[in-house]
Amino acid sequence: MHDETPSPTFDIVIVGASFAGAACAIAAAQRGLRVCVLERKHDPGGKLRTTGIIVKEAAEHTLLNQLPAAMTRRIEEVRLYAPSLEQVALGAPGYYFLTTDTPAVMRWLAGQMRANGVDLRLGNAFTAAVRTEAGWQVDGVGATRYLVGADGARSRVARHCGLGEVRQFLYGIEYEFPGATLAHPGALHCFISKRYAPGYIGWIAQSPTGVQAGLALRHDPANARVPDIDGFLLRVGVAGGLPRHLKPGSTRAGLIPCSGPVFDMARDRAILVGDAAGIVSPVTAGGIHSAWEHGWTVGRAIAAHLRDGDRAPEQVAIESAPRFRAKRALRWAYDRLQFDWPFDLLLHSPPLRWAAEQVYFHKRSC
Repeated sequence: MHDETPSPTFDIVIVGASFAGAACAIAAAQRGLRVCVLERKHDPGGKLRTTGIIVKEAAEHTLLNQLPAAMTRRIEEVRLYAPSLEQVALGAPGYYFLTTDTPAVMRWLAGQMRANGVDLRLGNAFTAAVRTEAGWQVDGVGATRYLVGADGARSRVARHCGLGEVRQFLYGIEYEFPGATLAHPGALHCFISKRYAPGYIGWIAQSPTGVQAGLALRHDPANARVPDIDGFLLRVGVAGGLPRHLKPGSTRAGLIPCSGPVFDMARDRAILVGDAAGIVSPVTAGGIHSAWEHGWTVGRAIAAHLRDGDRAPEQVAIESAPRFRAKRALRWAYDRLQFDWPFDLLLHSPPLRWAAEQVYFHKRSC
């Protein structure tokens, strides 16, 4: 009699059911792999940290193009406000964003995973995993050939597997005002202010279900500061078309990676995707499109490796991650050279308009 190593229960266990995790799961399941997704929340649409704004590229060239129309609202203009609240309208022919009913979108993604045969386990948090000869032994789940961390900026998978961790963050907070309507609902309103948003911006946008208003700033662990969103909205709310005396129905808050991809995002059959891998634009803090593309690529690469003997998916994950070189340079400059007066002075100048349109409309990832 010969002892045989039992076959792993799953080909992939993915931790986290947001955009990157869902993309990886669906891509792998469509190629016939056995996929399990662990999501600590009982409701995939609850306690969100993302604004849910989807750029044109993601809306047209990913599975997100199948989102029900009632879950999205098309926005074709950006209004950029200087600290003085002077504004300039920006746009690009044919370009648009989609604001979303984000809780509904996350529930829809959960349905898409299950429709593709993914074993989605809601209310199941990742606790630990042990490396084995054939992959990983995940507590409460069983054996898997690959372990994928799509579990956010403070990834537990990264810590347990000894992978790289995100070190630089923005901290953002967003209010949702259900049923509210902006005076100018066709624009994404973006506010520059070193006082309220050092290192980033504030924003107001019409969504399918109401108004989203948020604020983010550079996170300094040694001198942590919560964004003063109430003071910010008192200052800019009327300029952005927000009705007075509204009370938020829900609040989102959390850390946002801003330093680009982490070092050592994949090895020994463990791979990071999405926020866990730092796949977020250092300038715009947008991550949905790039996270989806990277997660999808990793899912397909694991399937190609297990089914067809193609090259190691760890290498594919590293090579396919966007580098954001120019945006990382802009992040460095913005952190060190942000002043209010140049924006007040140059808001209507051609160079500033050109730079803003490059950030918002050309090859950006959200």
